[in-house]
Amino acid sequence: MRIWIDADACPGPVKEILFRAADRVRVESILVANHCLKIPRSPFVKAVQVRAGFNVADALIIDSLAPGDLVITADIPLAAEVVAAAATALNPRGTLYTPDTIQEHLARRDFMDELRSTGAITGGPSVLSKVHLQAFANQLDRYLTRYATAVQQGENLKRPSPGA
Repeated sequence: MRIWIDADACPGPVKEILFRAADRVRVESILVANHCLKIPRSPFVKAVQVRAGFNVADALIIDSLAPGDLVITADIPLAAEVVAAAATALNPRGTLYTPDTIQEHLARRDFMDELRSTGAITGGPSVLSKVHLQAFANQLDRYLTRYATAVQQGENLKRPSPGA
């Protein structure tokens, strides 16, 4: 299992949580962005810089994904592709995207885009708060714990079950 981070828009505090988790559980974590990234010295944290362009980072993540990988992204269309590839996506605010929930998230995103295009809504999401960071850290920890348990029990590693 690897953790892929859609790093162009990933908040710094979320990256810090991911860096600590990568070292703690010894899981390869790869940040993908179209700009140079500062990362800590760690055998478990890598950065990949892609050329600038629409969805270039997303394409690299999807092309490199393996079943059971975890992708950190706020991009719901990317999350849908991740879920379709038998991997799991986690939003920096703590929302876990699964086969059971992704269609609802896509529909909500499309609805909000439509409202924004008509001018009915002009703002984006609220500022990332400590509550969001805690929700993210908790969801990440649950996912990594389920994955480690599945590995120990020799279960199918395509995707840990979302429950627990």
